[in-house]
Amino acid sequence: MSINAEEISALIKQQIENYESDIEVNDVGTVITVGDGIARVHGLDNVMSGELVEFSNGVMGMAQNLEENNVGIVILGPFSEIREGSEVRRTGRIMQVPVGENLKGRVVNPLGQPIDGLGDIETSKTRPIESPAPGVMDRKSVDEPLQTGLKVIDSMIPIGRGQRELVIGDRQTGKTAIALDTIINQKDQDMICIYVAIGQKESTVRGVVETLRQNGALDYTIVVSAGASDPAPLLYLAPYAGVSMGEEFMYNGKHVLVVYDDLSKQAAAYRELSLLLRRPPGREAFPGDVFYIHSRLLERAAKLSDDKGGGSLTALPFVETQAGDISAYIPTNVISITDGQIFLETDLFNSGVRPAVNAGLSVSRVGGDAQIKAMKKVAGTLRLDLASFRELESFAQFGSDLDKATQDKLNRGARTVEMLKQGLHQPQPVEKQVSIIYALTNGYLDDIPVEDVQRFESELFDWMDKNATEILEHIRSTGQLPEKEDFNNAIESFKKTFVVSE
Repeated sequence: MSINAEEISALIKQQIENYESDIEVNDVGTVITVGDGIARVHGLDNVMSGELVEFSNGVMGMAQNLEENNVGIVILGPFSEIREGSEVRRTGRIMQVPVGENLKGRVVNPLGQPIDGLGDIETSKTRPIESPAPGVMDRKSVDEPLQTGLKVIDSMIPIGRGQRELVIGDRQTGKTAIALDTIINQKDQDMICIYVAIGQKESTVRGVVETLRQNGALDYTIVVSAGASDPAPLLYLAPYAGVSMGEEFMYNGKHVLVVYDDLSKQAAAYRELSLLLRRPPGREAFPGDVFYIHSRLLERAAKLSDDKGGGSLTALPFVETQAGDISAYIPTNVISITDGQIFLETDLFNSGVRPAVNAGLSVSRVGGDAQIKAMKKVAGTLRLDLASFRELESFAQFGSDLDKATQDKLNRGARTVEMLKQGLHQPQPVEKQVSIIYALTNGYLDDIPVEDVQRFESELFDWMDKNATEILEHIRSTGQLPEKEDFNNAIESFKKTFVVSE
């Protein structure tokens, strides 16, 4: 058998040409120290800030401090099995969460993993948790109301789609109740809601989920929960995960409401992380960039221009105050980022005024643009009337002889306060809110005893549902008030049937 040398060389050349080398280059580092959810790692020279890394036991971490000799990594999960000398691998991905329609109705952690025991979530899309806010040219001004269903807010401190409205007050003043009522009121309003629970007890979150389920609101709501027992990094990341899930809907032309309950706990978690990473503390031991964690989160709320699909993302951040001090560090930070605040007062809450909104310290910087014309007309003087009533009320305690004008103001004010009270999880459609406020501002409640005001309201709604549906329909469909004569006649006809309690 003869072997041709040329054939052999041609064969070797062909094999060399077709040779494919699959070399995989991995950046691998080693843990130097670990403790309190923070690992310091040597050897990850090319890691990026915010990049996900994987520890040898499968737990993920996120690179935060990029220093000369090591990298400070926050551990996103249990860190008891991570030891000095453990291997750490770069993933080349930045922190991202699953997004999409399949998340609706589910309870997930800040990594997008389900924690409600209902199985895996089928979704192929992800979004990075950090992304730039829409630019000025991509936005348009807020002009569409977001109805909360709460008379005191929709009439005096209106919220528009795409707005950022801070809810601020001490603990146990009804902040979460406002969020839940607003979410419940979005039923059939073409709105997707995301409730982010930061540092709350798991039993509290379970109660929130149950309330939403009972009121049929869980179908269009995603609950992102970082519990009080979760590591600080998850509490810090939870709001970003929530807003990323919301942005997916916003950029597809839909309307989203995101509630952050609450950002003071996120700031405390970030302070914990920063101090463990040896970053220098500043005022109240917070790091210098604590303002930036909230500003870059809340700037992502927007009403997009029609060219971008016209979607919106409305943010309702919560901040907890200590003894009503809204001039503390975190409250002033978030007040300066948002488009207004709803201030809940402990004294009002304890005296039975619920929602306990202080109309004097609460403001909406979008204002009348976020109201239907009918509400704008009937509620125009409500805030001033309430403010002058509060002033007169404290003044009248010292004097007994009051002139008739002052007496009338006090009487009207007492009925205004009573009318603005609302039961838990009983949001009202805007046309009914307009009806009762119209009755109040036009003097139809002036001769009704204060203790009968709420009964007057509920019986008026029942009567209008049966006998004046065209008035309610007119307000609902056009946003305008009906003819004054028709409205007055309807309320007068009802008033004749109303029996004042003895």
